[in-house]
Amino acid sequence: MSLIGDGLEKAVQKAFTRPAPKNAGPQMRYLVKQLGGTKAVAQMLRVSQRTVERYVKDQIKKPRPDLAARIEREVKKRWQPQIRAKAKAKAASTGGIIIDTRARMGYTAPIGSTDQDRIRHLTVALPPRFAARLFDAQAAGASDTELQEIAAEALKEVYFQDGGRRAGSLEEVRFTDIQHLEFDL
Repeated sequence: MSLIGDGLEKAVQKAFTRPAPKNAGPQMRYLVKQLGGTKAVAQMLRVSQRTVERYVKDQIKKPRPDLAARIEREVKKRWQPQIRAKAKAKAASTGGIIIDTRARMGYTAPIGSTDQDRIRHLTVALPPRFAARLFDAQAAGASDTELQEIAAEALKEVYFQDGGRRAGSLEEVRFTDIQHLEFDL
């Protein structure tokens, strides 16, 4: 996945009310229940159906590292869908989203102003409409570049222009070289 997409997923996962299963057996049983059979799970994880059955019966307890990562990712992707939906809806309607980032930021502005890119560390609360745009774009399968453009537009309006109170002639904000990025609902 992408840096911004992963950050959004981690923010939503903080809203979970119960922890996801940690061991391979319970994780496989959860996936089998969600997908309706061992064959679908086997195809999704790219293993044999018999391997999935062994995990379900606890005959195999410790998956190899790459398989363990795939299992965990798939479980977390499906864990508590209603809680996930409520958290996204709240952020998109009333709560907004907080972005904490350390990245290179610059902007395009009229001649005579200082528009040189520099590393900035920002923690900014983004309004609900930008949270909605980020979650909608992520659900539509937007690339990391598209998500980055939405985040740059949000930072332009909230941080650089302060909601229209300053820098009205600012044209474009560049948001590149992301060193750290974290979202919170």
